Amino acid sequence: QGTNRNNPSGKTTTNIVMPEKACCTIHPLPAEEGKFSLRLVKGRDYFDYPNKYYCDDLGLRNARIGFRQQEMTHIMENIIYNDLRIRGCQVDIGIVHGTEKNKTGQTVQVLRGIDFIALRGSKKTYIQSAYAMENEAKTAAENKPLSLTGDSFPKIIVRNDIRKRWYDENGVLNIGIIDFLLDDTVI
Repeated sequence: QGTNRNNPSGKTTTNIVMPEKACCTIHPLPAEEGKFSLRLVKGRDYFDYPNKYYCDDLGLRNARIGFRQQEMTHIMENIIYNDLRIRGCQVDIGIVHGTEKNKTGQTVQVLRGIDFIALRGSKKTYIQSAYAMENEAKTAAENKPLSLTGDSFPKIIVRNDIRKRWYDENGVLNIGIIDFLLDDTVI
């Protein structure tokens, strides 16, 4: 307790209680009966997938959890999600089917994820969030799902480790996170 000249009782509250549900709005992307659904890029099928959530206000989220779990990759992905929503996009997560050889040499089908499919009107854009692509394996992993879409919609990889935008040999735009957030014409 302490005194406060604006409070005639002379008592002040030193503890602020933040109810658990008052933190921020959390968006499951997209939600369907508590499950996370994915848009199959080639077609309109939806599949159940582990839950993935995004917060409206990362500052409140961080305050609520005591500034633990500061994974920059997830924070950047949440920032991109919020920006797409602000731009008026419907946001889905995409999956594509690919094949690769397993350890025994057999060809197996693999599902690969696309972080975001941003839909605004009739325009569709595929977006991957990659905090850093420090080696060829990471670069290949981020590009592989985009190469499997089988269509010519724009494809973007938003990165934190570059400052100047450029297109790779497959026509994928590599753009820095700040440039992406400041340029409304990218999507």
